Amino acid sequence: MGLGSLFRRGKKESKEEVVEQCHIDINTDECGGCEKCAIACPNNVLQIIDDACSVRDAQVCKTCRVCVAICPNDCITVN
Repeated sequence: MGLGSLFRRGKKESKEEVVEQCHIDINTDECGGCEKCAIACPNNVLQIIDDACSVRDAQVCKTCRVCVAICPNDCITVN
């Protein structure tokens, strides 16, 4: 192996990562504010404000849908 392979010159490879933001719908009329979704979310995406669930930060949602599964009122959809 020559030194040229250790010290390559030229164009650096760049990687672009496309991150699709998820869409979270919450039916606040049906939400009872039980906090189960907010507590269960591993990414801290949801919060309870004024006795209803709301989205804190949709950009960190990994679409695992734990919130959807745990909601007793079926108020949450994640796309």
